[in-house]
Amino acid sequence: MTYSSSLAMSRSRFAGRNQNAVSFRVEERTLGPISNTIILIVLACLLGLLYLTQVTKTNAYGFQINSLQEQSATLQTQHDDLEVASARLQSLPKVQASAAAKALTPVAPSDTIQQ
Repeated sequence: MTYSSSLAMSRSRFAGRNQNAVSFRVEERTLGPISNTIILIVLACLLGLLYLTQVTKTNAYGFQINSLQEQSATLQTQHDDLEVASARLQSLPKVQASAAAKALTPVAPSDTIQQ
């Protein structure tokens, strides 16, 4: 038997006489139940961490929004107080400049009461 014919025989699909009949197949590797459980636990922990980071970010923004709303309420009350003060200060000159006030006759005090 020559070298080339021995190579050709070893590559044939059918086992001949005095040859091993076991053919090698590529086995699919699968993870066992323990590995699957560990992977699921790690994924659950990662999802929990992502959830916690999102919640803390939301809470941080909530604190900022709350402080800004309090500041806005304070500024609104100051604005309302200033509007009332402005109306009070403008009311006397408006009343004195009105036509009805100009039509009134001035009254001088006539006498005082003594006890």
